Amino acid sequence: MTRAIAVGVDGSPESLAAADWAAGEASLRGVPLRIVHAWLWQPLDVPVVQDRETQAKSANAVLREARTHVAARHPGLAVTAEVVADTAVSALLGEAERSEMLVLGSRGHGALLGFLLGSYGQQVIAAATRPVVSVRARDKDAREPEGGEVVVGQQGTPADSDAVLAFAFEAAAARGAVVRAVRAWSLPPVYAYSPGSMYLADQAGGLEPFEKKALGEALAPWRERFPDVPVIEHVEIGSAGQVLLSAASRARLLVVGRRVHRSPVGTRIGSVAHAALHHATCPVAVVPHP
Repeated sequence: MTRAIAVGVDGSPESLAAADWAAGEASLRGVPLRIVHAWLWQPLDVPVVQDRETQAKSANAVLREARTHVAARHPGLAVTAEVVADTAVSALLGEAERSEMLVLGSRGHGALLGFLLGSYGQQVIAAATRPVVSVRARDKDAREPEGGEVVVGQQGTPADSDAVLAFAFEAAAARGAVVRAVRAWSLPPVYAYSPGSMYLADQAGGLEPFEKKALGEALAPWRERFPDVPVIEHVEIGSAGQVLLSAASRARLLVVGRRVHRSPVGTRIGSVAHAALHHATCPVAVVPHP
């Protein structure tokens, strides 16, 4: 069964931008689009009479606006739309689980409380088991340019980055783009040096050649699987978040990983994904991985 691309909408310009991006991605990948709006009947605690029927009409109007917007810009795309009777976080996590990816709107730079539906977006990104893409609003007539780069951050071993690189290569192949694979490194503190780690670095000719070798090994199977996708290997010393953001300054899409684990205070997004979601100007895909 073909997985759809799902997008959550709330009637804001940001969610319409997310719907537009999701529709374009669905067209590129040849999959359907599913538009959802979470709504549960709840009497409002304000001195305004608003009954269930009025709220339901408002919820359906949000969905209708998004579907009309998508149909006008992406004719021929298979689209379904549904008001989901559930809380926002639960509904969006459910959609993410069933979908190829979930797309959300972002209300611009700044605190993560600026995501779609307030803090709900942060909770969804931190807990989703499938990729979640954050999209900022842009000029209504702007369209994604042809070609360009899909920038992806690679960290750790090849196994650590398989899911992240798979997403990046698939996205680049779909849009005829270049993959720029970025691996940031820094000098380890004195206490982190060990005979074993230094032996590996010495065998590679030093720390930077060791990092380049590690990136090349992680990319090798994906180069073979996607021979038509050009690849730029980018190894740079510095903070992972800063290096990645600099490399993605003109990217069409930035792909970052999020390690799936629970901390004592619950799920976390991770510092690199956190920086990307705060400051990248292009859409950001957060891909969970073990």
